[in-house]
Amino acid sequence: MADTPKSDQSEHQAKPVVDEAGSRSGNAPPQRRSRKILFIAIAAAVVVVLGLALGLGLGLGLKDHGGRDEGEPSQPNPTEPPITPNGTVWKPPVGAKWQIILNSVLDVPAANAKTSQALTPDVPVWDLDMFLHRDTNVIANLHSLGKRAICYFSAGSYEPYTPDNTSFVDADLGKTMDGWPDEKWLDIRRTSVRDIMIKRLDIAAAMKCDAVDPDNVDGYNNANGLGLTKQDTIDYVRFLGKEASKRGLAMGLKNAGDVIDDVLDVVQFSVNEQCAQYNECDVFEKFTAAGKPVFHIEYPSGAPGAVKTKDSQKACSATGANQFSTVLKKMRLDAWVEYCDGNVAETKVADTPDDDDNQSDD
Repeated sequence: MADTPKSDQSEHQAKPVVDEAGSRSGNAPPQRRSRKILFIAIAAAVVVVLGLALGLGLGLGLKDHGGRDEGEPSQPNPTEPPITPNGTVWKPPVGAKWQIILNSVLDVPAANAKTSQALTPDVPVWDLDMFLHRDTNVIANLHSLGKRAICYFSAGSYEPYTPDNTSFVDADLGKTMDGWPDEKWLDIRRTSVRDIMIKRLDIAAAMKCDAVDPDNVDGYNNANGLGLTKQDTIDYVRFLGKEASKRGLAMGLKNAGDVIDDVLDVVQFSVNEQCAQYNECDVFEKFTAAGKPVFHIEYPSGAPGAVKTKDSQKACSATGANQFSTVLKKMRLDAWVEYCDGNVAETKVADTPDDDDNQSDD
């Protein structure tokens, strides 16, 4: 689903980063010691060293894969560089044109297919639902046409219709999401939730996705029922970004404009919704200034047939958005798209699992 972004101002204060470093101090030993005392001192030191080593080994054995005690929220290390496998992570260029369709399976012919069907619109970047396309040839066919695939999944909400929905436990879930009655916020601090997201990244890598678009990472800006903070989001995005990079996947930051400074080094692009509507596109300009694109969506009223000129102009000429990859879409993110140059396209899709043709986008 596409979340309805809110202001990036948070009432929560960031958690302090706990400094676990320790130091020892003591008086200097006397300059003279008898040999017996010296031997005793040496023996005592050996015992202390062995005890510390044994304690360290036991402590490490009780940690989970992230170096934390089971169930303990991890602490971020904003200065730690991202892990990149031999420089193979895709880096999309600023201004790249794109299309996003999340409610349908795309109908994409392979480059060598005997068909007159053309991919419409003929753009280089496609954002699609990961689970809907898991058992299809769509990504392989996009690659055969020289296109890139961004695979969408929700990383911050529970959705009852995903194939892995039974992997979540009650303790993982928070309040129902406003406007999305089937979804609940996830406690992104929990190891159990992060393990599920690692498996989703494994799926994306196995599908040969070029990147992932993890949605709903900004629970701290909403009534989540879990006490999530801005710092929790920073920690989580850094965790996801590094795990994605280990698998050769680029990753985007979905909305969450007020954590950009803390995560810009572990993401390769932004996916933003409605920054023009909320007059905050200049916040996301930090991405283009860093040579990273902003894939920008606006949902004008009247789409697709009656978008007002003033609405499209506002979406395309917002302060800071002049280098954004802007699309005008319906809220359900179906096959229709309009671009800032006035071009309109309707992508061919194989099927739409949730028939919502009668639903209003207003």
